[in-house]
Amino acid sequence: MRALDFLHISLADQCLYGFADGQLVLRLPVSTALNGPGELNGSGCTPRGLHRVRAKIGEGLPLGAVLRGRRWTGEVWSSALAAQCPGRDWILTRIIWLSGCELGRNRLGAVDTFRRYIYLHGTPDTEPMGVPRSHGCVRLRNADLLALFARVPVQCAVQIDEAACPVWAAASL
Repeated sequence: MRALDFLHISLADQCLYGFADGQLVLRLPVSTALNGPGELNGSGCTPRGLHRVRAKIGEGLPLGAVLRGRRWTGEVWSSALAAQCPGRDWILTRIIWLSGCELGRNRLGAVDTFRRYIYLHGTPDTEPMGVPRSHGCVRLRNADLLALFARVPVQCAVQIDEAACPVWAAASL
């Protein structure tokens, strides 16, 4: 499998589109913020604009590994664990941590994506995809995140916006 060099996350489609050498090679359902798009710290919104993958966390952890504060708790998600912690925003399997590239829009100050801890991360498979439900991050199925994690290098460009995937790109998948 080729490494991806560009990700487009569509808030309209609730999909992540992965590109390699300008060709669309991957489409995955996601769940972005229930509060919609927005950049302000504390808004619970998914930030728009151009980002880069700043860090990848969780290499080698088991599928469903529970992460808190970017560290593995030693737990693996299960319905029994979920019943013990109702309402918890589960961050599972891996973290792809984003950093904004647009000064004043998603970088520095009250709009800094990296300081807001905006990730692409796994979520329980019981959570729906294709509908906005997150607290600002981009949620993926654990198996999808695992495959994506292996193909996305640090510094990969990530565009997040309301636009659907370009028609020319969608036709190539």
